[in-house]
Amino acid sequence: QVQLVESGGGLVQSGGSLTLACAAPGSRLDFYAVGWLRQGPGKAREGVGCIDSEGRSYHGDSVRGRFTLSRDNARKEAYLHLNGLNPEDTGTYYCVAAGDTGCSIGSYALLDPSGQGTLVTVSS
Repeated sequence: QVQLVESGGGLVQSGGSLTLACAAPGSRLDFYAVGWLRQGPGKAREGVGCIDSEGRSYHGDSVRGRFTLSRDNARKEAYLHLNGLNPEDTGTYYCVAAGDTGCSIGSYALLDPSGQGTLVTVSS
């Protein structure tokens, strides 16, 4: 299992933006799709989006049009750009390494994260 480390979370006001990073120290990331999951307080974990090894991205319904994904294979990092944040986006965000098929069909959301996640708190 590829070990991934999330960073970039914090406290932001409603309407604000954040960029989360997912790093793969000691591993190659370019062969993998990178999916992003989140878990809000009292909520089930859900898939937010996924970017495959070719750079194609897929978004969850609740964030489409607000969140975007990118990756930098040379840095072995992937990014989740959160825009137009609202309090419903509050939660711990995780990244997972997935296959391209799992990315496109959404099954990346069933994977267990290897990292501790990064907390995003959106104040109203």
